[in-house]
Amino acid sequence: MAGVLSLNDRALAVWRDAAVRGAELNVSSRSVMGAQVIDAGVDQLGSLEIGLLLARICLADLAQVSLVPGRVGGVMVPTVAVNVLQPVAACMASQYAGWQIAVDQYFAMGSGPIRALYGKEALFDDIGFREKPKVGVGVLETSQLPDEGVVAHIAGKCGLAPERLTLLCARTASMAGGVQVVARSVETAMHKLHELKFDLSRVVAGYGVAPVPPVAKNDMKAIGRTNDAVLYGGEVTLFVTGDDASIADVGKQLPSSSSSDYGRPFAEIFKRYDHDFYKIDAMLFSPAVVSLQNVETGVTQTFGAVDHGVLGESFFG
Repeated sequence: MAGVLSLNDRALAVWRDAAVRGAELNVSSRSVMGAQVIDAGVDQLGSLEIGLLLARICLADLAQVSLVPGRVGGVMVPTVAVNVLQPVAACMASQYAGWQIAVDQYFAMGSGPIRALYGKEALFDDIGFREKPKVGVGVLETSQLPDEGVVAHIAGKCGLAPERLTLLCARTASMAGGVQVVARSVETAMHKLHELKFDLSRVVAGYGVAPVPPVAKNDMKAIGRTNDAVLYGGEVTLFVTGDDASIADVGKQLPSSSSSDYGRPFAEIFKRYDHDFYKIDAMLFSPAVVSLQNVETGVTQTFGAVDHGVLGESFFG
């Protein structure tokens, strides 16, 4: 699935290469019960660059992640581009934020290859990719750095000693947090395909872009903007195999516009449902545009459209 190295080993190599640049990346590191906890955007300022590294770590270094120029409402904004090599392993087994970590008053959305080590999500029954490496690497979307109780909880769930853990943390309302969340354009398309019962083994590669919103004044507003970046501005191309008829059938349901909740900024939708993600139509969580390129027949089918109006309202309204 990922060569001789585990997903967690691949991710740890990315951080070890970057750790010597901590000061210029505006991050800090400390030991909590022996675990390495990196503040990439909780109390530290962080940077766009560490956001790119967080995205690579989330993807277990099975993708190229870069910033390219883009525009929203006539304003130039950085746009995250991801070129995913092994979409099921990278996006579903690693990047998807499927682990809700709740300990007393602490909460984080956990992503990265540590999820394949924990392996308790039902998703892993479908995709496999559970692993038992000697290290665990996770990215925590959180407004609070983990303390000893949180580290002990994560270590226990993973069956590792705390000193084997590396946890990189950033709040949504930060430069790094914004980049790593918006880098999920391909992942949201893959997750939507899984929800639609499409055979994910037919997806051999993925490429996606989505605009990085301005850093919001608080995490709630940032959650709205980062979701809008993908739902109304994300564009994804998936390279697939098999018959074109089944691709057409699933493609019509793929873009976010297929949802009854589509059409308003996410913060407004979220508030309407009392800030409960699980009350929102699950079909909303996908990119604005999805193109499916059949590498066997040469046929490309495209579904959805970018909504510049909602993007501008969300980012600058």
